[in-house]
Amino acid sequence: MPFDYNLDFHHTDFRQHPELYRVGKGEQGVLLVEPYKSEILPHWRFRTPEVAQESSEKIYALFEAYLRDEDFVGADMARKFLQMGYTRARRYANHRGGKKYDGPVPDDKKGQSGAHGRAELPRAPEDPTKAEAARIFKEKWDAARAYPLYQEQKADFEQRYGK
Repeated sequence: MPFDYNLDFHHTDFRQHPELYRVGKGEQGVLLVEPYKSEILPHWRFRTPEVAQESSEKIYALFEAYLRDEDFVGADMARKFLQMGYTRARRYANHRGGKKYDGPVPDDKKGQSGAHGRAELPRAPEDPTKAEAARIFKEKWDAARAYPLYQEQKADFEQRYGK
């Protein structure tokens, strides 16, 4: 089942209602699903490699803690924040200022990833600082995806609640 953007994210506690959560694709819902957004977002930073290292380690520690607590939704959200650390740092490595697409996000697509019909802006010369920050996040994201307990809990979650 695809990620459902029509849920009442302002009033839904996904720790209490994991059955409403969908893994979706990529980073879907990363800035919507509570209480996890509020628990993880304060630690998410990628400005420099040093900041990215500290951030990715803290988020990875949260990922492992959620798994130990058998809280798959939390673990998956931490995985999404690691992924988003990589993708955002890469965006800033390729596009000064981080603006990838020409024009504003359409009103009906706010909060969703993608071009939404907008053209990609030309890439700037790669920023090596942001590229290194991206590499750091990618390493943690790959480790999270490959983590055996994550894979087990994901399979159990999808069997119980659907994909």
